[in-house]
Amino acid sequence: MVKLLTSEERTLKLQPLIETGGWALVDGRDAMKKSFVFGDFVQAFAFMTLVALKAEKMDHHPEWFNVYNRVDITLSTHDCQGLSSRDIALAEIINQAASTAK
Repeated sequence: MVKLLTSEERTLKLQPLIETGGWALVDGRDAMKKSFVFGDFVQAFAFMTLVALKAEKMDHHPEWFNVYNRVDITLSTHDCQGLSSRDIALAEIINQAASTAK
C-alpha cells in the first residue's frame, strides 16, 4: 500500500523540489505542480514521451496538460489521495527529462 509522505519526508524530500526544483504545492489539494516551456511543440512532445515511458514503468502517471511548447504537470498519488514517495521519484525523473529535452 502506498502511504502519504510523512512530515520528515516532506522536509527532506519534498522541500528541496519546491525550493530549488521549481515545483509548487497545489492550493486545496495534497499535490504538487510545475510548468515546463520548451522551444517548440516537438521538444515538448519528446519530453512528454520520455516521461510517459518512465511513468509507465513506475506504474505512476502524471496529470498533465500540453499546449504547443508548454507542459503543465500535477503529481499526486490517487491510491493514498495525496503526495507519496512515488511523486517525489517521478518529479526527479521529470526534472531530469526536462533538462535533457531542451
